Amino acid sequence: MAKESMKAREVKRAKTVAKYAEKRKVLKEAGDYVGLQKLPKNASPVRMHNRCKLTGRPKGYMRQFGVSRVTFREMANQGLIPGVRKASW
Repeated sequence: MAKESMKAREVKRAKTVAKYAEKRKVLKEAGDYVGLQKLPKNASPVRMHNRCKLTGRPKGYMRQFGVSRVTFREMANQGLIPGVRKASW
Protein backbone atom coordinates (compact mmCIF):
# COMPACT_ATOMS: atom_id res chain seq x y z
CA MET A 1 0.00 0.00 0.00
CA ALA A 2 1.38 3.37 -0.97
CA LYS A 3 1.68 6.21 1.51
CA GLU A 4 -1.21 8.63 1.51
CA SER A 5 1.23 11.51 0.97
CA MET A 6 2.55 9.91 -2.22
CA LYS A 7 -0.97 9.38 -3.54
CA ALA A 8 -1.84 12.98 -2.71
CA ARG A 9 1.27 14.19 -4.54
CA GLU A 10 0.19 12.33 -7.67
CA VAL A 11 -3.30 13.84 -7.47
CA LYS A 12 -1.77 17.30 -7.13
CA ARG A 13 0.46 16.68 -10.16
CA ALA A 14 -2.54 15.53 -12.20
CA LYS A 15 -4.39 18.75 -11.37
CA THR A 16 -1.34 20.84 -12.32
CA VAL A 17 -0.96 19.00 -15.63
CA ALA A 18 -4.65 19.56 -16.43
CA LYS A 19 -4.43 23.23 -15.46
CA TYR A 20 -1.49 23.99 -17.77
CA ALA A 21 -2.32 21.59 -20.63
CA GLU A 22 -3.78 24.21 -22.97
CA LYS A 23 -1.03 26.71 -22.23
CA ARG A 24 1.67 24.09 -22.88
CA LYS A 25 0.00 23.17 -26.18
CA VAL A 26 -0.04 26.79 -27.37
CA LEU A 27 3.58 27.38 -26.34
CA LYS A 28 4.75 24.18 -28.04
CA GLU A 29 2.97 25.03 -31.29
CA ALA A 30 4.55 28.49 -31.24
CA GLY A 31 7.98 27.02 -30.50
CA ASP A 32 8.36 29.21 -27.40
CA TYR A 33 10.67 26.99 -25.35
CA VAL A 34 11.63 29.83 -23.01
CA GLY A 35 7.95 30.18 -22.10
CA LEU A 36 7.73 26.42 -21.53
CA GLN A 37 10.67 26.57 -19.13
CA LYS A 38 8.89 29.23 -17.08
CA LEU A 39 5.96 26.91 -16.39
CA PRO A 40 6.06 24.80 -13.20
CA LYS A 41 8.01 21.54 -13.49
CA ASN A 42 4.98 19.48 -12.49
CA ALA A 43 2.99 20.99 -15.38
CA SER A 44 4.68 18.48 -17.69
CA PRO A 45 2.73 15.23 -18.16
CA VAL A 46 6.03 13.33 -18.27
CA ARG A 47 6.35 13.79 -14.50
CA MET A 48 3.14 11.82 -13.86
CA HIS A 49 3.62 8.34 -12.47
CA ASN A 50 1.27 5.44 -13.11
CA ARG A 51 -0.09 3.92 -9.91
CA CYS A 52 -2.39 1.00 -9.19
CA LYS A 53 -5.97 2.25 -8.85
CA LEU A 54 -6.66 -0.02 -5.87
CA THR A 55 -3.45 -0.10 -3.84
CA GLY A 56 -1.45 2.85 -5.16
CA ARG A 57 1.55 0.64 -5.91
CA PRO A 58 3.89 2.40 -8.39
CA LYS A 59 5.81 -0.64 -9.63
CA GLY A 60 4.58 -3.45 -11.84
CA TYR A 61 1.78 -1.31 -13.29
CA MET A 62 -0.28 -2.91 -16.05
CA ARG A 63 -1.56 -0.06 -18.21
CA GLN A 64 -4.27 -2.10 -19.94
CA PHE A 65 -6.00 -2.88 -16.63
CA GLY A 66 -4.93 0.10 -14.51
CA VAL A 67 -3.69 -2.08 -11.65
CA SER A 68 -0.38 -3.52 -10.47
CA ARG A 69 0.69 -7.05 -11.34
CA VAL A 70 0.08 -8.20 -7.76
CA THR A 71 -3.48 -6.86 -7.72
CA PHE A 72 -4.09 -8.28 -11.20
CA ARG A 73 -3.00 -11.72 -10.03
CA GLU A 74 -5.23 -11.59 -6.95
CA MET A 75 -8.21 -10.47 -9.02
CA ALA A 76 -7.58 -13.15 -11.65
CA ASN A 77 -7.42 -15.87 -8.98
CA GLN A 78 -10.76 -14.69 -7.59
CA GLY A 79 -12.28 -14.73 -11.09
CA LEU A 80 -12.94 -10.99 -11.17
CA ILE A 81 -11.23 -10.49 -14.54
CA PRO A 82 -13.13 -12.22 -17.35
CA GLY A 83 -11.17 -14.21 -19.90
CA VAL A 84 -8.10 -14.74 -17.70
CA ARG A 85 -7.24 -18.27 -16.65
CA LYS A 86 -4.51 -19.43 -14.36
CA ALA A 87 -1.63 -20.85 -16.38
CA SER A 88 1.42 -21.63 -14.26
CA TRP A 89 1.57 -19.18 -11.46
